[in-house]
Formats: sequence, structure tokens, C-alpha cells
Amino acid sequence: MCAGVNRPHTTGGGAALPHTLGFVALKSDQFTLTLLGIAVVLAAAVLAGKLVERIGQPPVIGEVIAGICLGPSLLGHHLSNILFPLGSRPLIKMLSTVGLVVFMFLIGLELDLTALTKRRHRVAGGVALAGTVIPFGMGILLALALYPTHKIVAFTPFALFIGAAMSITAFPVLARIMMERDLYSKPLGVVTMACAAGDDVLTWATVALVVAIVSSGGVWDLPSIAALVAVFAIVLLKVVRPRLLRLADRELNPTILLGVAIGIFFCSYLTSTIGVHEIVGAFFLGAIFPRGRLAEQVSDRLGTAALLLLPMFFVSTGLNVDVSGIGRLGLWQLPLILFVACSGKFIGGVVGARTQGIGMRESVALGVLMNTRGLTELIVLNVGLDRGILDPQLFTLLVLMAVFTTVATSPLLGLIKPDPYLGEPPPANERVVRNPFRAARPNGAVANGNGADRVVRR
Repeated sequence: MCAGVNRPHTTGGGAALPHTLGFVALKSDQFTLTLLGIAVVLAAAVLAGKLVERIGQPPVIGEVIAGICLGPSLLGHHLSNILFPLGSRPLIKMLSTVGLVVFMFLIGLELDLTALTKRRHRVAGGVALAGTVIPFGMGILLALALYPTHKIVAFTPFALFIGAAMSITAFPVLARIMMERDLYSKPLGVVTMACAAGDDVLTWATVALVVAIVSSGGVWDLPSIAALVAVFAIVLLKVVRPRLLRLADRELNPTILLGVAIGIFFCSYLTSTIGVHEIVGAFFLGAIFPRGRLAEQVSDRLGTAALLLLPMFFVSTGLNVDVSGIGRLGLWQLPLILFVACSGKFIGGVVGARTQGIGMRESVALGVLMNTRGLTELIVLNVGLDRGILDPQLFTLLVLMAVFTTVATSPLLGLIKPDPYLGEPPPANERVVRNPFRAARPNGAVANGNGADRVVRR
């Protein structure tokens, strides 16, 4: 132990717990146990990610399951509290928030709608619109059934939030599935990613509105929050982006990297202060960040930080999930939630694709792919829990829904076997979309020696 450091040996309840092993005193204070907890989380994330990858699932699913297992659902409250003392959980929450903010910046950085919708923008727009509106409407109806037993806020924000939760498509996890099946740069993959990007934009706008409604305390608070968010977005577009354009093709150096990190956390602080979630600021900054050499290098470097810190988000989520506590209500509410979640996105995707002239098999594939929720859903659900929109029981049910819908995507896609070219012959001059998930990025890939992209973990 370091000399001069005097930390009390305490448990989560504050009592001292001295231990000895031979001549060595073992410390069991909250700080030291937090270090142990971080090591356990990272080890469990790596192991679970590799295990599920062997059965054809994105490693992020294994990490989510590992996070849930480290909570009270598997370990029980007693063991979970020993490994993650109550006093140390604010630190775990802070680490997970840092990872989440960086990750949302990277997600914004990948939402290059211009590149993804240059071809087949009409099809992508139709699928994205139907794939958002139909599940959102079904989510509102679901809220009517859930509200009497989960009433902790007014019905309007609750219903809007449930509608948004039913409308989500996880852009990063979906990209991972597309790359694994060699669909990312083909017409089906381009349309799918454009639809997912459109879904994300609409969903985050709705979530920001819901948080603003919940945060507002008076009649004029909501318009004030909306106006401040609009000013924030305009400043990013008209002031910050033009200056960043000058650096788009620059080589990354430590000064620029620190500047980007400062910008990420400062934007997160601003949106949190305004009254919407901190991840919105990071997402906005990533969305307006100019694409080019600098963006690629920034994403590679910051992806490492997200890779290390995101498992803390999963365990922070898992600590709030208690499957044993869903009770009798869960016996009928979970099937209902799963039915609405799956049918809403599926119907929306199929209807949107068919109205744009896409074949039935490919339309069904789009409906299945739009059901991928993954990490994006978990982020939104944590916002709802943090802001007091969801109670722990409903939070658990929705997390289970997110895991189920994501796990089902890849096997169903394998059964459908859609035409990756949407019924057209492969064009000789087809544009190859750059694999956006490189090096240590979440859900990523790394460029190999000959310049081709290969998929790596997460």
C-alpha cells in the first residue's frame, strides 16, 4: 500500500472490515473493492463477448448479459452489494457515464446520412418513416396498458418515452451484423443503415423532448429548454463546424485530441445543464464533426476509451435489473412488451419497404433488421430510469426485451437469406462504403496490412 494514504477500511455500510492473509493485511474499503469490481467487470465482459461470438452473436450481447449477471438477478443483492458496495456505485456510475458520452460522440460521428442515403434515398426514407411511426403508435397503445401499474410521472411523458423505446433501432450493433454478413456496402446494407440512422435521429429527438418535459417545472420551462437546445445546435452548425472543417484532413496530435475531448465533455455539460441528457451534447458534436482523416483517427483513439469504459455501463445497468423482482405482473407484461416491440418494427419495416417496391423477402429482412435494439435501447432505458420515467420493474422488463430482440436478429436473417442487391444485378462501379468501425471502436473493425477491413470484437 502507498505510504501516506489513509483510507478507512469500510464496507458499503461504512463498517470496517480488516482481513489478514498471512502477514499481509487485505484492504476491503469501498475504493479498493471498486478496483476489484472493475477488474471483474472487464474480465466478465471479455469472456462473455467471446462466448456469444462463437454462436454468431455480436459480442456486445455477451457484455450486456455479463452486466446483468453481475447484478442482483444472478448474484442476489447480498453478493452484488459485496462486489459493488453501495458507496462505490456513484463512482461506477461516473465511469459508465464517461464511457457513454464518448460512445455517443462516436455514434454521432458515424451518422453520415449523406454517404448512406445517396442511393435509394426514397426507399430508405419510406422504411425509416414507417419503421418509426408504426412502432411509436403501438408504443403509445402499450403505454395505456402499462401506465396503471407503473405510474410515477404524468402519462404524456411516459407514453412518449414508451413510444420512443419501441421505435429504436441500434445503429452500431446493426452495423456489426451487416459487416459480419458482408452486407454493409451492398444495397441492402446501405438502405438498412440509412433507415437505422433516420430512426436514431427521430428517437433521440423524442427522448430529448421527453426529458425536457420531465425536467420542466413550469409553463415556460419547456419552451425555454427547446429554445436553448436550438441555439446550442445552431452554434455547433454555424460556429463550431466551420472551424472544424479547417482541421478535417489534419493529422491527429495530442493537442487536437485533448481539444476534441474537452469539446465532448463541455457539450455534454451544456445539454445536461440546459435540461436534456448529457449524451445529447456528445451526440450532436459527433454528428456535426467533419468527416475526413482527422475524424477517422479521433474515432480510432477514442474507441479505445469506450472499449474500456462501456462494460462499466453494462454493469451499472445490470445493478438496476432484478429479474426475480418482476413478479406476477411481468408474466403478462413481458410477453405484451415483446409482442409490441417485435411486431411494431417488423410491420413498419415491411410496410415501408413494400410501398417502395422492394421484394417481399427483402422487405421481411428489413423488418427483422430494424428490430435490432441492442446498446442504443439500453442507453435510452437508462435515461428513463435516471429521470424517473421508468420504475425498476418496468426497466427490467424493457432491458429483457432489448436483449431478446437483438439476439433474434442474426439467426432470423440467416433463415430469410435476402438478396443483398435488392433484385438488381451488381453494378460494375458500385461504391464501396468504408467500414466505419475501425481499430478499437465499439462494435468495430480494424484495417489490416493490405488496407482491407476485418471485423474485430464487440
